[in-house]
Amino acid sequence: MGISIDVGNTGSDYSYLFQGLSGGSLGNLNFLSDYAGIKNGSYGKLMKAYYGTAQNISTGKASSGNGRTSNILDKILEEKMHPKVSKEAQKANKNLTAGLSSLDSSVATLQNDNTYTDSTDGRSAADKVVSAVKAYVENYNNVVTTAKDSTLTNKTAYVANMMSSTAANANKLSEIGVTVNANGTLMLNEGKLKETDISKVQDLFSSDNVLSYGSMISSRLHFAGSASGTTSTDSTGTNDKTASGASSLKADSQALASDALYQKVKDKDGNETDEYDVKKIFATAKSFVSNYNKMFDAAESSSNSGVVANLSYIREKTARNADALKSFGISVDAKGRLKIDEDTFKKSDMSKVQEFFKDYGSSIATNASLVDYYMTTQANAANSYTAGGSYNVQGGSRYSGTV
Repeated sequence: MGISIDVGNTGSDYSYLFQGLSGGSLGNLNFLSDYAGIKNGSYGKLMKAYYGTAQNISTGKASSGNGRTSNILDKILEEKMHPKVSKEAQKANKNLTAGLSSLDSSVATLQNDNTYTDSTDGRSAADKVVSAVKAYVENYNNVVTTAKDSTLTNKTAYVANMMSSTAANANKLSEIGVTVNANGTLMLNEGKLKETDISKVQDLFSSDNVLSYGSMISSRLHFAGSASGTTSTDSTGTNDKTASGASSLKADSQALASDALYQKVKDKDGNETDEYDVKKIFATAKSFVSNYNKMFDAAESSSNSGVVANLSYIREKTARNADALKSFGISVDAKGRLKIDEDTFKKSDMSKVQEFFKDYGSSIATNASLVDYYMTTQANAANSYTAGGSYNVQGGSRYSGTV
């Protein structure tokens, strides 16, 4: 079984990149690294080695090799913690780290306004754009190719996610002469690129739009560059500040989505009026904004894949709803932080505020809850087997089916 991204009607199996494809279950970021180990046979070899020496696992009889009771779970976890890395994989790991840095530089060039203006030395903007796109395609392909042989699953997770974003933007890339191949690499038609209005390239890689292709790739590269280790068991430890911010954001989001907050004010005789308690609703919205920003300030530098994924989803949901939020006086700045204007909010139709937050607020609450979970739980506890032998995907969700 593989995970396929349809690129030009061709199914491309990206399961070798272990984890991290977006657009599906958040659990992909956590269990696919071990799924790859199962698929490539490393766990199979471990099982055979164990069963070859154990007399009877069901009765707990001693191993014929060393006379001690063997524990297969310990062996699996040992392999997870101390994987054997070949010289080829070590080379791929080194090249991948360097390649991610080069690709990040290529994206930065395509997001730089200077790339789209003529230089004083006589170099035209069109020539600079062609050169920048050529470098991007070359560095992108180098990362994709190198990632196939790398064991740095915390990095390859984001490479896979990057490839998913590229596949989703295949049509837009085609307009500037870049084709997405079936294996996930890119191919450049330089002639078509030269005929393209450079404003299309600039819009595609815009840093002002957090949902542009360039911004999405830049985000993945940032997280891939900050991730470390050969397995997904790196730990951020407990951060009370972050936990508090995420937990409080969850509570605020749920409150803004609830019916209780929007109950009409009663008059002195106890009869319900047509008025909302706007002051109370605003206080909750203001707290939501404060805790939203607090959570991002504290958690944004985390290398925990669970934290990173959920922050990314929150950021994207907010960007998609930026216009609606703005109509209520809640604006999103260039860094993705929120700001609330009291006058605008209080003049808003509270029934529309309630309707909006029933969807948006509930969704944000779910991701905030997961940020809180991953930040207050060791990463390896969220990415390993439970005592009962099932796989802990995220929170209370368990993966225990066959692969």
